[in-house]
Amino acid sequence: MYSTKKIATVAVFFALIAFCFTPFFNPPVALLSGILFSIMLTHPFPVIGRKAITILLQLSIIGLGFGINLFDAAKVGMDGLWLTILSISVTIVAGLAAGKWLGLQKNITLLISMGTAICGGSAIAALSPILEAKEEDMSISLGTIFILNAVALFIFPLIGHWINLDQHQFGIWSAIAIHDTSSVVGAAQTYGNEALQVATTVKLSRALWIVPIALITAIVFKKNKSVKFPYFILLFVIAMVASTFVSQIQSIGEWIVPISKKGMTVTLFLIGAGLNFSSVKKVGVKPLLLGIGLWILIAAGSLAFILSPFF
Repeated sequence: MYSTKKIATVAVFFALIAFCFTPFFNPPVALLSGILFSIMLTHPFPVIGRKAITILLQLSIIGLGFGINLFDAAKVGMDGLWLTILSISVTIVAGLAAGKWLGLQKNITLLISMGTAICGGSAIAALSPILEAKEEDMSISLGTIFILNAVALFIFPLIGHWINLDQHQFGIWSAIAIHDTSSVVGAAQTYGNEALQVATTVKLSRALWIVPIALITAIVFKKNKSVKFPYFILLFVIAMVASTFVSQIQSIGEWIVPISKKGMTVTLFLIGAGLNFSSVKKVGVKPLLLGIGLWILIAAGSLAFILSPFF
């Protein structure tokens, strides 16, 4: 039998999920609501919640593909390609140097650097088995990335409006400078529809770098580990192709895309609700300094380039 408190917790949990489908809950509000829920109450379904985040995130991204034209996406991808390559390279090199200077453990340095350079928690999850990282190393790295992702989701749209970034500029900037795909999509969704399309396309092309980076890491550290390919990105591309060339799919996409946006809002609520305070408490000053330093480097550097005459 469930206690009264447990029943109340479950009721509040599902009520907040229902609110995610209303106009009152945008991505930042959903994440904040999830964090407050995790502080005040206990997640009623932690294991299911973690699995639901992965599934819902991937399904939402695939659904967003039905609202993006393939040719527009290809142009956006090419616009951000070499900026992606440059930012990944600079972030990893700077991270390794800074981690050594701070005296951090090798695995923590690598995980935070790779997470910042590519796609946050996904990169950390992919590289941890290859590096044979300890659970504590993963917790510290994920905690660092989560803190910065949460901050980015709130402040990036504010900064974008403050310096008058247009939709295209903000989409590329958020995709380059924010770690996790969920926070990138959430921030861009808050900014506007074009920003969302640009950010999703650039971020997913960036996420594909997990594969070569993981292979290089395995070779450098002489680890015979398999690398998991993010197949949902392939489905995202298929959705774009179908939407571009099949008129019937375009009409279906008109209701799939709004549902996918709400799915992303629910995902952010679940991420906040599943906040692991033990991971955050383990972060410490030095890993957080490394994460903040790399974040400022990639955010300021990419923004300077986007605002330059060369972009």
